[in-house]
Amino acid sequence: QVQLVESGGGLVQPGGSLRLSCAASGSIFSAYSMGWYRQAPGKQREFVARISRSGLIRYAGSVTGRFTISRDSAKNTLYLQMDSLKPEDTAVYCCNSREQYYSDYNLRAGDWGQGTQVTVSS
Repeated sequence: QVQLVESGGGLVQPGGSLRLSCAASGSIFSAYSMGWYRQAPGKQREFVARISRSGLIRYAGSVTGRFTISRDSAKNTLYLQMDSLKPEDTAVYCCNSREQYYSDYNLRAGDWGQGTQVTVSS
């Protein structure tokens, strides 16, 4: 099991930007994949973005063109750059690490961070 710690959340106005970070105890490049999920109040957790060990990237349709997932080997950190934020992006964002393949829509597999709150509001 790896330890994952998210940071970078906060309050931002619609149209603004935030960059979330996920620091991992193990190498993020050794995981089969790493991704971001979010959960809004009263809603189920949902897939946001994932990057595989080989570098393949997938985004949820709701964030495509606005969010960018990336990783930094020197800092052993996963990032989620969020631009053009909308109120519906408000949620707790969690980092996820997996050691083998699971569907992006498997909402339980792997290790999870505690989450960081993102609030988009005027």
